[in-house]
Amino acid sequence: MADKFFLEVVTPQKAVVSEEIQSISAPGSEGEFCALKGHTTFLTALKIGGIRYKDTSGKERMLFVSGGFAEVLPDKVTILAESAERRKDIDLDRAKEAQSRAEKRLSDKAADTDVVRAQAALQRAIFRAKIAGTR
Repeated sequence: MADKFFLEVVTPQKAVVSEEIQSISAPGSEGEFCALKGHTTFLTALKIGGIRYKDTSGKERMLFVSGGFAEVLPDKVTILAESAERRKDIDLDRAKEAQSRAEKRLSDKAADTDVVRAQAALQRAIFRAKIAGTR
C-alpha cells in the first residue's frame, strides 16, 4: 500500500475535499504535476482543468478546478481554488448548455462580447463536461 498524505481543496465558499490520499495530479500553470507523500515542497498557480487523485483505498477520484493555487508539502497538498466540484456533483446537461452558450457568444462576434471572458467560460464548460462524462 502506498504511503498516505493529506489533501485539502477549498474554495471561497466551502471545503470540497479534506481527506487522506495516495497520489494526486493537477493542472499546474507550467504543466500537469503529480505528487506522492514526501514530495519536494513547491507552490504553483493552477489552470482550469481536472484534478485526479487516489483515495486511501486506491479508488480514483476526480475534481474540476477553475484555477487557483496549489501548495505541495511532503505530507500535505493544499489547493485554494476559485471554484471546484467533485465529478459526481457536476451536472453534465448544464455543462453542455454552458458550452453551447459560450460557443454561440464567440461565434456571434458581437461588438460588446467580452471575448476573453467567453473563451474562459467555454474552457470551463468543456472541462466540466469532460470530467462529468468520465463517470
